[in-house]
Amino acid sequence: MEHQGKTVTLKTSFMLFIAQFCLAIILFSLYNHANRSSSSNEFSYTSIHQEPVKDTRIILVWTWPFGNIFPLNKCPPYTDISGCFYTANRTLYSSADAIVLHHRDVCYSRKQLPQIQRPPNQYWVWFNLESPSHTPNLHFMDNLINLTMSYRADSDIFSPYGWLEPNQREENFTIPPKTKLVAWAISNWNPNSKRVRYYQELKKFLPVDIYGRQHLALPGNNHIKTLSNYKFYFAFENSIHEDYITEKLWKNAFKSGCVPVVLGPPRENYERFIPKDSFLHVDDFSTPEELAKYILKLDNDEKAYQQYFTWRSRLHPFADTNWQTHYCRVCKALKEAPAHKTISKLGEWYK
Repeated sequence: MEHQGKTVTLKTSFMLFIAQFCLAIILFSLYNHANRSSSSNEFSYTSIHQEPVKDTRIILVWTWPFGNIFPLNKCPPYTDISGCFYTANRTLYSSADAIVLHHRDVCYSRKQLPQIQRPPNQYWVWFNLESPSHTPNLHFMDNLINLTMSYRADSDIFSPYGWLEPNQREENFTIPPKTKLVAWAISNWNPNSKRVRYYQELKKFLPVDIYGRQHLALPGNNHIKTLSNYKFYFAFENSIHEDYITEKLWKNAFKSGCVPVVLGPPRENYERFIPKDSFLHVDDFSTPEELAKYILKLDNDEKAYQQYFTWRSRLHPFADTNWQTHYCRVCKALKEAPAHKTISKLGEWYK
């Protein structure tokens, strides 16, 4: 009986040991998982073993712009990224040759910027496609930025909303069938804005179909086809600034085969990028009523209307830009970057 008692005691002890060992493993796993989860939500700057090929320029995407994730290291052929490696892994911060800061994702708190000392000769690239009117806290960037990337033609990295490319050969452009007169798509209806005030006067003399919030629904997957039914499109910008010519012209008007009626920077600014006979500018007319009369005149003169498409035999618009398109430009600019410079007051230039 005594021997049997010792055997039971040994078995019990062994089972307790196994149970404690298993419990220890479970607790250790939970601890590691918690640490990984916590660290993934914090900025980390430690090096990792898996690094890009030697002599490759590392470009760190500091934040996904407005949370939009896109493929890295897969770029269109016109943006040569040979010799560069794009990453969103902040553990590579210390070895990155450049980091790209999307302004609207870092402008509300300095804690959203890197918090440790910058490595020597690392370039900070400031990226922004919003107009100065919608770009807060530019002073956050004073004495930090080395290269600018925006729609401004005088940026270090010019990244427009669209552009024109030459046709391989002269070709006839077929104007889409037109059944309607004027369209305008607007998401931010501000009664005090210049564009809405201009429309309020214009609508007295001209019928306009308005798409967007609280107006007609514009299918996101079919809006080019919808707008192509119109002869004219109002490419009215939300604010007036140099070179601020957005997808309203490039995509909504040109890609849809409409004649754009623009409200934005002066006509001379538009003519730096597009032919003078490809659009109407509100500044060409003394009043909204005069603009309305001219549009109605073109509506009844097919030959005169078609003259606004003659440039299409030589050129075609590229308007399919996306976040990937913009970021892919950094590599070439980084390889050609001038001696290290720092912009002391970004807001004095970007206005």
